[in-house]
Amino acid sequence: MTQQELEKYLWGAATYLRGTIDAGDYKQYIFPLLFFKRISDVYDEEYELALKESDGDLEYASFEENHRFQIPDGAHWKDVREITVNVGTAIRDASRAIEKANPDTLYSIFGDASWTNKDRLSDEILTNLIEHFSKHSLNNTNVPSDQLGDAYEYLIKQFADDSGHTAAEFYTNRTVVRLMTLIMDPQPGETVYDPTCGSGGLLLNCALQLKKAGKEYRTLKLYGQEINLITSAISRMNMFMHGIEEFDIIRDDTLANPGFIEYDELKKFNVILANPPYSIKRWDQKSFKNDPYGRNMWGTPPKGCADYAFQQHIHKSLDEKNGRTAILWPHGILFREMEKDIRENMIKTDTVECVIGLGPNLFYNSPMEASILVSNNNKREESIGKILFIDALNEVKKEKVNSFLTDQNIDKIYSVYADFKEVEGFSRIMTMQEVLDNDANLKVSQYIRSSKLPDKETGTLQELYGQFLDSGEKLKDSMNNLFNTI
Repeated sequence: MTQQELEKYLWGAATYLRGTIDAGDYKQYIFPLLFFKRISDVYDEEYELALKESDGDLEYASFEENHRFQIPDGAHWKDVREITVNVGTAIRDASRAIEKANPDTLYSIFGDASWTNKDRLSDEILTNLIEHFSKHSLNNTNVPSDQLGDAYEYLIKQFADDSGHTAAEFYTNRTVVRLMTLIMDPQPGETVYDPTCGSGGLLLNCALQLKKAGKEYRTLKLYGQEINLITSAISRMNMFMHGIEEFDIIRDDTLANPGFIEYDELKKFNVILANPPYSIKRWDQKSFKNDPYGRNMWGTPPKGCADYAFQQHIHKSLDEKNGRTAILWPHGILFREMEKDIRENMIKTDTVECVIGLGPNLFYNSPMEASILVSNNNKREESIGKILFIDALNEVKKEKVNSFLTDQNIDKIYSVYADFKEVEGFSRIMTMQEVLDNDANLKVSQYIRSSKLPDKETGTLQELYGQFLDSGEKLKDSMNNLFNTI
């Protein structure tokens, strides 16, 4: 199959669910079935290879050593395919049996979908889904991991587009991901961490970037934590589909129960990339005030906004010698008055290296302006005591409802960051003290006046509302500055 044919074939499975369940729930069923089919086909492929190597020794072909994953008797795709009544129960039981047989690698990987709810998924629908996936073998010979991995990412994108309000839970704009990865420049043997990893796109792209460059990507160690069960499962499947083995994805609440602990402290990482959930209102602020890991070193964030709780968790998880971060945030974190003291303390560490303003509509289902906050525990000599601001508002392209960065846009932004240079109307270098004297305001527009405005167009009601909110924030910011000068 060509890549396009593979993607069409996989996306075609979703058509069987239309009208029966909410589009936001497609991923709960399609991804586990796809993974189930893949590991069953690969198991058969490994079995046939071992059979050939042993001159037909059936016992040898079944040895655990010959298979990446174990599939118990009765839990193979072919076994489930033979079932016509209570199909959901058969899928559930087979999934649990496979997880139990592979406790170190596949625990809870199939999620918690309600396979047995016939009001949502009848035997007929599930049988049609199974038959659809059965049309093609998904073994390594027919569909190499690179090809399947790309198709899996395609599905993630399609589900994000189709699911609307739930998209932000597991998907980060892949053009922004590429920019963030370029900036971080992960190297073989380093550790990479995402504390709110979603479907794992930021982590995965680090490995794929090394692979594309011809470097040893298999020594890169990937770590992620994700609070949502199905989303964390999707992330782990994503790694397996791409042939990545050196990873550890934990399901839990990062703020309440950080999953990576060493010697009673947060584990340290070389690279941290993240797109944290923004402005969480329900979180345990009280516990954070007395955090046992010292994550409140800059101060305790407001009760109704956990943004700087995540930012401090990230900083505390950085390798002290060469740790570096690129975090995607709505631009409010750069200038909000209620977090001024925390932001001031962060700037005083002289780890903030660059702030990139990207403009609106890069978050799914949200018109809020996006920004990338880059920090580094080992700043380049030319950036010590300084912060680079990049106004990339006009680098964001838009087609219909999708906003993105082209390769040319990405290269332009990255080259300015890499050279740490000023470009009139595009980038500016400020001293740390100048920023502190300006109320610790990290908003790009405070330091750069764009040479042109973004293209005018009629926006959706949601986009216009977002612009209204942004205007309100700007007015508030201006009034605060005015009163501070009186």
